[in-house]
Amino acid sequence: MAIVDTGGVRLHVQRLAPRPAAPGAAAGATVVLLHGLLTDSLASYYFTVAPAFAAAGLDVVMYDHRGHGRSGRPDRGYTLGAFVDDLDALLDRLDVRMPVHLVGNSYGGTVAFGHALRRPERVASMVVIESEPATPAWAAKLAGLLERVRHEMSVNESAALDWIAAHHGGHTARLAKSAGRLVRDTTLARDIPASAVLGDDDIRAVHCPVLALYGADSDLAAQAPRMRSLLPHCATELLPGHRHSVLVEAPGRVRDLVLDWVGRHSRPAAALRGRAR
Repeated sequence: MAIVDTGGVRLHVQRLAPRPAAPGAAAGATVVLLHGLLTDSLASYYFTVAPAFAAAGLDVVMYDHRGHGRSGRPDRGYTLGAFVDDLDALLDRLDVRMPVHLVGNSYGGTVAFGHALRRPERVASMVVIESEPATPAWAAKLAGLLERVRHEMSVNESAALDWIAAHHGGHTARLAKSAGRLVRDTTLARDIPASAVLGDDDIRAVHCPVLALYGADSDLAAQAPRMRSLLPHCATELLPGHRHSVLVEAPGRVRDLVLDWVGRHSRPAAALRGRAR
């Protein structure tokens, strides 16, 4: 475990070293894992796919977003742009010089899109899981979701947490309580919906290869044809029988798809070292 000060926030970072001489085309590449919003943290990767990525020879970087997990929780500063700033600064602090593969779950995928547009030279490819770019429709959806969470956790927190504990367990209730504090005590619920959004032409400017994974029974599955139509190098995969929680419900399938994708879009390590000189 490490705490990295980006200059704007202190981020809790976990980095798993690649297994030496691990086989596979992906070996030697760096993958950065970006988690979702509110109840999520780097733990969703740590306990699912991250160890397998390191075993396959990947350099694995994962961190808690600002306000989440063990990272700092400033009172304000939660626009999407701030999350993109954090990722860019973290790569600088970790001295990651070669293009990375971004894997973003839910909101983490939205951060990945933002970073790919701002710093295309730093992104070798992306895998987005149950995610979408920041569009006006996305902002409206997030505004409704965050306002609902803020209201429930401000007006009737005890009843809401009791219901979550009864239906989803005590651990999920504890995560929900922390998420409620984040929404209630910071500007996150106002900042994220007010973030700069993308038009179709902006999305078309994402030129790195993108793999978009969706639960076949998820509302976001309708994004698949749209992503293929807008992104010049995009493949999509629908996972039957799943909704939004694809990462935790089907980690083996996610692992295999990501490793295959990163392997097909990674340059040999020797070629990368030569380019860096």
